[in-house]
Amino acid sequence: MIDAPPRVTNAAALRVVKLVHTIVWALFAACVVALPYFAWQGRLRIAWILVAIVTVEIAVLFANRFRCPLTDVAARYTDDRRPNFDIYLPAWLARYNKQIFGTLFAAGVLLVLVRSQQ
Repeated sequence: MIDAPPRVTNAAALRVVKLVHTIVWALFAACVVALPYFAWQGRLRIAWILVAIVTVEIAVLFANRFRCPLTDVAARYTDDRRPNFDIYLPAWLARYNKQIFGTLFAAGVLLVLVRSQQ
């Protein structure tokens, strides 16, 4: 007789989603933060690759009504709706994430464009 696999609790599933979401966020945040550095150094090929990576993320957010799809997955496992219910970030950063990193990304793209003209 084969035993059924153990049932995953909502709390455990939420922890997995939060961990994956945090890792994905960190990768995109790293791209945004690295963008002006590579532009400033004149390493424009890398800078444009970073722009492309973040642009794909923006397209995914746009297609999902400016919400990360992982937020919807996390919402299945909890009634909590604090700004950071779906990710391991401080609440203030989760709340203002798009404004902070959107501004940094726009500035980075502007620097890439300026450096590309030199």
